[in-house]
Amino acid sequence: MRKRRKILTVSTAVVAAATLPLLISPVVSAAAREDDDDSSRIARLYAPPPDRDSYRQVARLAWRGDFRDSAGLLAMVRTPQAVWYGDESPERIQRLVRRTTRSADVQGKLPVLALYNIPGRDCGSYSSGGADDLAAYEAWIDAVAEGIGDRKVLIVLEPDSLALLPSDCADESNADQTAVEEQPAEERPAEERPAEERPVEEQPAAGQPAEQQTAVEQPPAAEAPPTDLPPLPDPGASTAPPAASDAQGTGQDAARPPEAQSPDAQSADPRLPASETPAPKPAEAQEPSGQEPSASQSPAPDPSAEQPGTLPELPPLPTPDPATPDLENMGDLDTPVVEDQETAARYSEINYAVDTLTALGNTSVYLDAGHAGWHSVSGIVPRLIKAGIDRATGFALNVSHYQTDPDSAWYGRLISSCLAYADDGGDPEDCADQSWSRRHARRWLHAHVPDDPGRMKHFVTDTSRNGQGPWTPRAATHQHNDVQSWCNPPERGLGRRPTTRTGDALLDAALWVKTPGESDGRCLRGTDGPLDPVRGTVNPDAGEWFPEQALELVRYAEPSVKVFRRFPGR
Repeated sequence: MRKRRKILTVSTAVVAAATLPLLISPVVSAAAREDDDDSSRIARLYAPPPDRDSYRQVARLAWRGDFRDSAGLLAMVRTPQAVWYGDESPERIQRLVRRTTRSADVQGKLPVLALYNIPGRDCGSYSSGGADDLAAYEAWIDAVAEGIGDRKVLIVLEPDSLALLPSDCADESNADQTAVEEQPAEERPAEERPAEERPVEEQPAAGQPAEQQTAVEQPPAAEAPPTDLPPLPDPGASTAPPAASDAQGTGQDAARPPEAQSPDAQSADPRLPASETPAPKPAEAQEPSGQEPSASQSPAPDPSAEQPGTLPELPPLPTPDPATPDLENMGDLDTPVVEDQETAARYSEINYAVDTLTALGNTSVYLDAGHAGWHSVSGIVPRLIKAGIDRATGFALNVSHYQTDPDSAWYGRLISSCLAYADDGGDPEDCADQSWSRRHARRWLHAHVPDDPGRMKHFVTDTSRNGQGPWTPRAATHQHNDVQSWCNPPERGLGRRPTTRTGDALLDAALWVKTPGESDGRCLRGTDGPLDPVRGTVNPDAGEWFPEQALELVRYAEPSVKVFRRFPGR
């Protein structure tokens, strides 16, 4: 009798796991297409075959009778997302890319490829690897191009390759990332300064007040808002914009109400659509940095210089003369300072990839631009220019990170505007920055952004894990040297479903670039390990399936994953 009961139980579990995709396929399809129904008329995105470990987890949940989580997880892994390639030989990568692009082409869908094989990848940290040298990388890119052929493909080229240059991680004792260039190291407590290299899966948001980093052991003192508006940048001089590291929109809550916008002002200027993002949250709600700037960074402004909510009327900006820029002071924008040979090689590698892949004709290429909590606009724009952004389709933001959609959209608009300004001979140092007040930045945009949006570079964003925004560590995590808020943070959720219908003229697509459910790495957070001190478990290596995190992404998704179908009349 016991043997018969055991056989019956096992058989029931097997049947449930096998039939679950068929039973809930209409539900899964509805969840996956929630944001993509209308966009299908523009581009239907390709969903690659899920990871085998993800299906094993789906089966285990169904065997336990947890059909809700099982269905939600199945919906997640069957949603369109990027296919990552790196470390394969040229012969193998050509076969794999050809197989993926052919499969997508047969289905009439657009595949998203994340190419991740740059030499010196991730400064030798959790996701280290990549090609051996420039020649090996060029051969690998050539093989990718052969595999693509004339099929239509969207490529996110080498995440972190520009936001984390070799010169940013040359100092092993301080090689986490360049962090937000505005945040001075002395502003952070000693226990919060990193001791490890930064992993590839995006950096922690920076520019947060010290009291948030120390778990707010005592209430912070109230700050009196400044009464004077910082001076506007003079187009005729190379003056740095007024900045406040706590004004960067890096720690916003997904549920934060948007800033009230003036409909008349919105409609009057096509450069500022109705979907314009809200202003940054106050410093108290932002994410801690956990990063220390490298020696190559410029000094940062005082993070306490918070902009007032209501600003006095500004005098009209002088009209710049793009025909007579101050070339003596601004230098050569196409050749930013290169600190070492490895950084020079990095630019050569990216330029070669841009030229080779865009020559295919049907390939859209987006360069790495980090995220809104990392580099300033004036810091990332010269890197994009040096890497060949003028020949690429655009740039990618928030890959493998957690910044909110409003912050990413605003940051992308500022970068695109600065690129257009630099293309007309302007100095990126004069560009509006994400740390500026929104009103101040809008005045700059009105004065300098081209009237034709077609002259501006477009961008894509990664929304695979930003449903709950960046993670703010609790008090218990601050006993560690480096909280690594980008590394498998707890209680994060899926974000906006992948779509090419964004409602923003500059935002080409919201994508799931990072594969949701895959680990960011061991996340030792400055300890000797092997446990992740935040989770209390040994995390899988970078790129491996992480069942606990996968379930969290489903349970905390915003918008939520709908696993129950509503029938008409009920």
